[in-house]
Amino acid sequence: MIDPTSEVPRWRQTHAILADRIRAGTYPPGSRVPSVVALSEELGISTPTAQKALRQLREDGLTYTVPGFGSYVAERTQA
Repeated sequence: MIDPTSEVPRWRQTHAILADRIRAGTYPPGSRVPSVVALSEELGISTPTAQKALRQLREDGLTYTVPGFGSYVAERTQA
């Protein structure tokens, strides 16, 4: 899933994977996104890489964070 030979940074690859899963409904609105540790283990990335990808998802409005509980998929809005 993560291409270690790609010129695309691993956090961007991780962001793309998670964004695709959100858009495909793998993670529906209101569902919890995997934790930093779970993502690190699943994708073979470092925890700072996972944190950066999750932060970008939040900045993009795809997720929101509940302190102490994790990240969740935001409700979709009509554009």
